[in-house]
Amino acid sequence: MKFSNSDRPERINKISSTEYDLLIIGGGITGAGIALDAVTRGMSVALIEMQDFAAGTSSRSTKLVHGGLRYLEHLELGLVREVGREREIVHNNAAHIVIPEKMILPIVEDGNLGEFTTSLALYVYDFLAGVKKTEQKKMLTKEETLKIVPLLDSPILKAGALYYEYKTDDSRLTIEVLKKAVEHGANCLNYVKAESFIYENGKVIGLNAKDIFAENTFTIHAKNIVNATGPWVDKLREKDHSLKGKRIHHTKGIHIVFEKERLQINHAIYFDTGDKRMVFAIPRHDIVYVGTTDTDYYEDLENPNITKKGVQYLINAVNKIAPSAKLTFKDVKSAWSGLRPLIHEEGKDPSELSRKDEVFHSETGLISIAGGKLTGYRIMSKEVVKIVSKRLSESEEREFVKCQTKNLKLSGGEFPFYPDMSNLIAYADQKYDEIKQTGISVNDFKKLFYRYGMNIDKVSEKAFDYYSETRNTVFSWLKAELYYCVNDEAIVTLSDFFIRRTGMIFFYIDEIYEHINTAADILSDFLNWDEKTKQKNINELNLELKRATVFE
Repeated sequence: MKFSNSDRPERINKISSTEYDLLIIGGGITGAGIALDAVTRGMSVALIEMQDFAAGTSSRSTKLVHGGLRYLEHLELGLVREVGREREIVHNNAAHIVIPEKMILPIVEDGNLGEFTTSLALYVYDFLAGVKKTEQKKMLTKEETLKIVPLLDSPILKAGALYYEYKTDDSRLTIEVLKKAVEHGANCLNYVKAESFIYENGKVIGLNAKDIFAENTFTIHAKNIVNATGPWVDKLREKDHSLKGKRIHHTKGIHIVFEKERLQINHAIYFDTGDKRMVFAIPRHDIVYVGTTDTDYYEDLENPNITKKGVQYLINAVNKIAPSAKLTFKDVKSAWSGLRPLIHEEGKDPSELSRKDEVFHSETGLISIAGGKLTGYRIMSKEVVKIVSKRLSESEEREFVKCQTKNLKLSGGEFPFYPDMSNLIAYADQKYDEIKQTGISVNDFKKLFYRYGMNIDKVSEKAFDYYSETRNTVFSWLKAELYYCVNDEAIVTLSDFFIRRTGMIFFYIDEIYEHINTAADILSDFLNWDEKTKQKNINELNLELKRATVFE
């Protein structure tokens, strides 16, 4: 099945004329994972998302696939073991976008962890998470810590520790999971909103859905429906009249971005803020991003705001551990804000709430899942699909294979070799040699390689064709990316491309200002936009740029 909106009417016609084994509402990482797990077990699967795929929490996280060292503080040992071991699985299945990252943990006076407790915690972490020997912790003296990160020149620094996590692009991980699900037969549609449920004898059997673009409604029928809408989980439970007992507690986390020349670190840092919290500073190409905050949130779920107070909190945290950086508000290049849909626990502060997922069962048969972490998406999916499988087995006497996703390479991750970093680097160099005559720099090509993985050939082939016609390097590669994302990644808007498919708004915001009008012209041609639609897309992207750079 093609993962494109070029045949959207036909796909909507199919989804509205089929009774599926499973309908998933929500196109974030959890919904995507459930779709892939279910379809590879032999179920017929449909998925709808009211915005673009990964438009909510799944594009606004700290962008780490990590084992949850902080959960040791709350003695959530099972969670540490589970997500810690998942890191390696997710890395092996999508090595181009889940990459090992050295993490420095500065040990400071009056910090959350002393030298002994840090060493013990990391030892337990390595043991529970099954960390391979080459990535196990190493304790550092103050001098060794400063040698690795000279910027950590605070007088409160006592020592340090080195361990490994994995950095990722959360929205790209979501897209790669969805592409693999579609490859196996799932019908996944963005910009389709669940309006109301359809019932028969008190059981949910479908829903009335709305195509956001065509503004027409249609029905979808399914034997099982899963609500995997993240921050919107309780909204759907309200529509189902099943919002009872436990509820979602929204907390907000913001991240701020600096030019690397203003925050000169080459390794990620996980450090104390001085108020019993810890935040990350993570280098990525020419920028470093810092986050996250953790505050209660009760406002607009679609566009969580970024406050000057939150930005200043993170600036102060960095200046405390790296005073010579002397960061100011003017140094902040951009920011993003996302929500955590956690399970409410009376009397607990946001940072104390468990990140463990939970499944809610409605009397109508609706299954809802909330909480959880990006790292554990596959385990969460497995849990939900097990419930659906059991239902179908009991009602229809069907048998399904066990979970297939542990060793299933995601789209772009199907490398013909063991994907350790040395092999990936060598393969990227080989691919660059094949296409360097188009004029693209090695650094720009490697950004694309680690964005698309094995699918880079599809982009490169189009770029070569366009370059042969125009002899314009930048235009040719931009057009090739847009072509690929229209035809293989279901983009419908400029924002889909610049935010969720490329992450430019997070990591390369200046490039958007350079390319916005050219990209709009190219998409107008690919998607048959009129002038009004093109301008609407430009205006919407400019609004997103404002949200990322102007704070309340």
